[in-house]
Amino acid sequence: MSIEIRAFGKLADGTAVESCTLKNEKGMTAELLTYGCRIAKLFAPDRNGTLENVVLGHDTLGEYATGNDVLGALVGRYANRIGGAEFVIEGKTYRVTKNEGENSLHSAPGGYQDKVWRIKSSRDDRESPSVTFAYHSPEGECGFPGNVDLEVTYTLSADNALKIDYDAKTDAETPLNLTNHSYFNITGNPSKEILSLEMQLNADAVTEADDGLIPTGKLLPVDGTPFDFRSPKTIGRDIGAKDRLLERCGGYDHNFVLGTSNAGVQKAGEIYDAASGRRMLVFTDLPGIQIYTANSFGPGMKGNGGVALKSHCAICMETQFFPDSVNRAEFPYENLKPGKPFHSTTIYQFTAD
Repeated sequence: MSIEIRAFGKLADGTAVESCTLKNEKGMTAELLTYGCRIAKLFAPDRNGTLENVVLGHDTLGEYATGNDVLGALVGRYANRIGGAEFVIEGKTYRVTKNEGENSLHSAPGGYQDKVWRIKSSRDDRESPSVTFAYHSPEGECGFPGNVDLEVTYTLSADNALKIDYDAKTDAETPLNLTNHSYFNITGNPSKEILSLEMQLNADAVTEADDGLIPTGKLLPVDGTPFDFRSPKTIGRDIGAKDRLLERCGGYDHNFVLGTSNAGVQKAGEIYDAASGRRMLVFTDLPGIQIYTANSFGPGMKGNGGVALKSHCAICMETQFFPDSVNRAEFPYENLKPGKPFHSTTIYQFTAD
């Protein structure tokens, strides 16, 4: 069997949560949860063929269900930030929860990361098993207009790639920005910092942002800055540079501008661990990738096996539209509209040198 579905636990209100594990012929496995449509575990081989978990997660459902946890989650209706926690559609102003100062981050609380999805279908294929999760997001949820029906399909391919296909449709115009918020540590050791990993990004610019990390609308060239990853360099090389937002955030929490807009699925970048030989390549058809170096965790937050999670022990590579695109007509984005379904693909592929 290449697919195993089992009970994972129950929420405080008694709602059952399931786990679905995909396994390909090479032994790579992905454990996915209906709670938050999230990646709970992802086992990838090193250069010796040793499989280790390369994402952060928790041992229990209770840990996931506490404090707007986004480890491995599908985030929406609008991932990242909305400036002023409001937007306008056809002259009407909509307000959502201010949960980060005056702004909205990840549509929390009550975003898709906090919902129980249903398993709509699965394909038990030895070479490339897949599972499709579905969720109906009602009008007014988190303050957003329109009913949205979503499907997210995870496929584990024969070449050790985890492919994520996003599909959505609505009955009224609404903002939509979906991403997967996995915290990757491709060393296989969640206690080990990721600052020694090499990263390369196909990005010539970042979106300039204010102190609340809301874009100003200006794109800043990366040339000669700590944000230049066009050629591989260690994540930690410039993380301590004298830069306003690096210092404020305690590391990277920046949207990098990719050359993938309207170009189909293209390579966005990669990270590499010389010690294990693992390399993770990221592909997407979306225009941006938010790089977050896990600069902080909640007090006492623990990962799998009870490991204390500390800053810079993981990196998030969140493919998405630019932050606050809903308020920036100059950004490559448009709201989800009736009769115009949304589809997007992101791929995380693993190799070992």
